[in-house]
Amino acid sequence: MTAHPRSARLADLADRYWRFFCHEWPLYAVLAGEATPDAVLFRESPADHDRRSRTAGGLLAELDRIDVDGLLLQDRGTHQLLRRELESIRSLHAVAAHLRPSLYPTGPAMMVSYFANSSSVDDAESAERYVDRLATVPAYLGDLQESLQAGHEQGIRYPRVALACAAGGVRDAVAGPADALPWSGPFKRSPAAGRAPVRRQAERALALIQDEIIPAFRSFVGFLEGPLADGARSTIACTDAPLGGELYRTLVRDFTSSALSPEEVHELGLAEVARLEADMEAVAADAGFAADLAGYRSFLAGDRFIAPSKEALRERLEVVCKRVDGRIPAFFGRIPRITYGVESMPEAVAKRLPPAYAQPSPADRSAPGIFWITSLPERCPSPMHLPMALHEAWPGHLMHIALMQEADGLPAFRRHGAVRFPACVEGWAIYCEGLGVDMGLYQTPDQHFGRLEMEMWRALRLVVDTGIHWHLWSRERAVDTMAQHMAMPRPTIEAEVDRYIAWPGQALAYQVGSLEFRRLRALAESRLQDRFDLRAFHDELLAAGPVSLPVLADVVDGWIALHDPHRAAHEAHDACP
Repeated sequence: MTAHPRSARLADLADRYWRFFCHEWPLYAVLAGEATPDAVLFRESPADHDRRSRTAGGLLAELDRIDVDGLLLQDRGTHQLLRRELESIRSLHAVAAHLRPSLYPTGPAMMVSYFANSSSVDDAESAERYVDRLATVPAYLGDLQESLQAGHEQGIRYPRVALACAAGGVRDAVAGPADALPWSGPFKRSPAAGRAPVRRQAERALALIQDEIIPAFRSFVGFLEGPLADGARSTIACTDAPLGGELYRTLVRDFTSSALSPEEVHELGLAEVARLEADMEAVAADAGFAADLAGYRSFLAGDRFIAPSKEALRERLEVVCKRVDGRIPAFFGRIPRITYGVESMPEAVAKRLPPAYAQPSPADRSAPGIFWITSLPERCPSPMHLPMALHEAWPGHLMHIALMQEADGLPAFRRHGAVRFPACVEGWAIYCEGLGVDMGLYQTPDQHFGRLEMEMWRALRLVVDTGIHWHLWSRERAVDTMAQHMAMPRPTIEAEVDRYIAWPGQALAYQVGSLEFRRLRALAESRLQDRFDLRAFHDELLAAGPVSLPVLADVVDGWIALHDPHRAAHEAHDACP
């Protein structure tokens, strides 16, 4: 069958956009298994950003000339998503987001470590390619510094607390001997490490780390604490800067893929906190703490819920993950071909990172996914273990992204777009925390409370992020607000608040996305009733790949229509002459 001409034009445009994307953001091309013409991993100079905004404008003009009428649902989704990505590049550039990039927690040291942790060295060729890429890191830091300097000259000033976190994070990342840093990791993991050609590249990498990369990062710290700190703000709102209000509105829209305003997000957060507080009171009562929610929170903060060591914590999470794995086939028909492992974060960086995070497997399946868990057990008490595993590993991030990478029927920019659709990706992961109830995994009050505590954490983000950046809250008020509603240790809360200060808007994606996943499931259950198949519903959601929330709603609406005999009958009746 010949493809519709507009579908062919759209497919060609989507392919050209992907090639453009791979050039502009080479790290993501590498992770997607795409061959790159040079060793560059990052393009972050002002000229890079100006060029990509101009190119996005030209591609957007082409997209405008492709009419969506008559396109199939999948192509309409591609059209919408392509428009969103191109408009996002343009709108973020217009508010000078590239001149005030987030430096914490996803700063340059973490991004380069992420590259190293995702890389594998199998032979002399891959070893040389890895080291060639590593050698471009100092130039990346120079480009990033150029953008930061340009923003500084335009009057952009970072909060002092954000700069302190960023500098501390880089210092932690380069602490210790060079051969113990993540950038040496691919050679330590390599089964070919003993072969002479690979060993020579390992020696080259070690010299590069010692002589160029560590000094470059230390110089970057000097820039953060020197020129960039000149005039640093005691205030913490991103709106307290040139184009700050426009920037935050753009970030809210970009991270949530919704039309919600900062005010609406704040009110939604307050309502969610009230709902969850009532649910938590009920669980506390079941645990023998009727009308004493604060007492139950204090009880759960006790030492009995803390693993005695980082090794014990990792082993407990491995056991939890295996329990979850045993329930997966009952709820999902499609399962990835790659596996994953559980690893402890290096202690030097754990204090500045969240309690856990997921590192997906590379698209070529050359390495497993990694569920990174903190090496500070007090930051991850046992009530958090089950929801954390469901969120970060399977069926959350690591399973979700692995299935995206296998979705060969989707355009490449969609298949490898997880990082650009956080409301979908994070919303799914929180939905999976709740799915543990359907799976029968939560069995004790502290486990149920842990799930609610995790969701409260995300609901509070709606309140606190907008509180900081829109309602101009102080850091102390943000910390106190979270501490009032959570049993999480205060140092963990403080690290979280610093993350929201340094990375405006990102924290909003989680609960906004989660609520949409639950709304769509409730809609499908209501419309299909006894014809609703949860396993098939999950497969449909995962087959969509990473999408905006409006496109996700269209996917579910189409799936409901396909399985709703009443709607089909009505449509057939309406079609009769």
